[in-house]
Amino acid sequence: TIKALQVAIGLGMDKRYVFHTPLMWIDKAATWDLAERLGGSDLVRLIKRETHTCYKGDRSALHAWGYGCGDCPACELRASGWEAYSANRRNAPSPTT
Repeated sequence: TIKALQVAIGLGMDKRYVFHTPLMWIDKAATWDLAERLGGSDLVRLIKRETHTCYKGDRSALHAWGYGCGDCPACELRASGWEAYSANRRNAPSPTT
């Protein structure tokens, strides 16, 4: 785990290290939402087009959620997170002016 790695590196280097892993504690839908809040639609678009989590490294098909095979566990997780994020956006109240 990350905690074990942090402890091992700290012991080996004889210095205290802290690994910050904020995305570890939120789901994929919340990760997409965070990206939108931090960088707007430009950042979301960049993430979809320039990153992928596909275990097979497949970049032949661009899905709504980004590149990937669509079948491996990483793609399924990313796709379901995108679906939940998209549903949350559709159901969110419109901002008032």
